Amino acid sequence: MKGLMGLVAAVVVCAALYIAETLIAPVAFALFVIAVVYPLKAALARGMPDLLAVLATLVITLFVVGGVSSVVVWGFSHVAAWVFQNTGRFQALYAQAAEWLEGHGFVLAGLWAEHFDVRWLLRVFQDISGRLQGLASFLVFTFVYVLLGLLEVDAAKSQVLRLGRSGRAPFLQAALADTAAKLQKYMAVRTLMSIATGAVVWVFTLTAGLELALAWGAIAFAMNYIPFIGPFVATLLPTLFALAQFESWEMALFVFVCLNLIQFLSGSYLEPRFAGKALAVSPFLVLLSVFVWAFLWGIAGAFIGVPILIAVLTLCAHHPSTRFVAELLSGQTVPEEA
Repeated sequence: MKGLMGLVAAVVVCAALYIAETLIAPVAFALFVIAVVYPLKAALARGMPDLLAVLATLVITLFVVGGVSSVVVWGFSHVAAWVFQNTGRFQALYAQAAEWLEGHGFVLAGLWAEHFDVRWLLRVFQDISGRLQGLASFLVFTFVYVLLGLLEVDAAKSQVLRLGRSGRAPFLQAALADTAAKLQKYMAVRTLMSIATGAVVWVFTLTAGLELALAWGAIAFAMNYIPFIGPFVATLLPTLFALAQFESWEMALFVFVCLNLIQFLSGSYLEPRFAGKALAVSPFLVLLSVFVWAFLWGIAGAFIGVPILIAVLTLCAHHPSTRFVAELLSGQTVPEEA
């Protein structure tokens, strides 16, 4: 009965999050941003009044977020423009693929060729660009909450300390501090790996002779912030464009293998070494979190899904009654006892 009630509660909570996306999503993002940028605000507050430190932190954050968003929009816009200028190549590629499928007995090839054409691909890029540009209003609400939240951090800290001294929530201070530290480390590692991945992809595509090399590097940089889904998109798109540009399956396969190797070294080898065991989470749970939050909140949810997962597991780890949940979902192997 407890398990059934928990499942029902989870479904109700997810439905509420889905319906109230415009209200709750900016708050969740604001809390994440506050946790990440608070050390900057604290450092600035040591040399200037608190209000000026908050405003300076907000301006720097807006500059960084605006710069990253501009890079993403620029990259996808250039790719969409290239698709529009080379529609003939893609149409011929689709026709060849449909003919090959029909020749090998795939009866749905004709239906696929009728619906999956260049116009569909253009609509996809236009939809992505529109969604990215539509994030502007979302960011406005988010940064209003960030401004107000940064002004109230000290008051919130004093209330948490009071709750700890009274014995009503003794674990909360350490849990929140640990959560903020993990989110800061997660964002630092993710940003470092995104910059490195984007630079390597740019160099590789430039060396391979693939057009729009700088745009592919920008897209790889941005997509790397979304685990699993982002690297897949950043790998698949250049592969399709290599096939259209070079008209060679061998070259497309070479691009696909090399980009997957870059993503594998970045995500599966280097990133865990930088992140360490503090951010260890089950890969299955990470993928599930990305898909669930992408379903609930779209692109914004796909980005913030893993930080929410890290925050929830960290809070569980600091409470005695839920510590087993964090241990169970950590993805770490426990050595057998003698």
